Amino acid sequence: MSIKRKATAVWHGSGKDGKGTLSTHSTVLHNTQYSYSSRFESGVGTNPEELIAAAHAGCFTMKLSFVLGEAGFTPEELKTDCLITLDSGSITESRLTVHGKIPGISYEKFLQCVENARANCPISKLLNTNIVAEASLT
Repeated sequence: MSIKRKATAVWHGSGKDGKGTLSTHSTVLHNTQYSYSSRFESGVGTNPEELIAAAHAGCFTMKLSFVLGEAGFTPEELKTDCLITLDSGSITESRLTVHGKIPGISYEKFLQCVENARANCPISKLLNTNIVAEASLT
């Protein structure tokens, strides 16, 4: 099965002084503001790295849920933070920190499942960078 998703970026002006909007087909993002300030400073709006972090956190967490299910566990909750590092014009790391509440699982089994999800979620496969995953259980 082939799934296709679409997003559109519109930019006006120079790289530093211009501004743009991002929209997705689903309309979750609809003319969402982004700019030099929102990317490299602390201005209002989103930025590509924040969106990559959201995509990686979401993809990894869903993959982890599937991996846990295949291992016979159903998570009560999985919460993943993703920190994307942009350094000298390149994304140098995606750091996933996941906290799980999963009845009956050992920490060692959880770590195995986390590693499987880290290596095999589609966004991990897409990113050409160091991907680190840290994990904890309740």
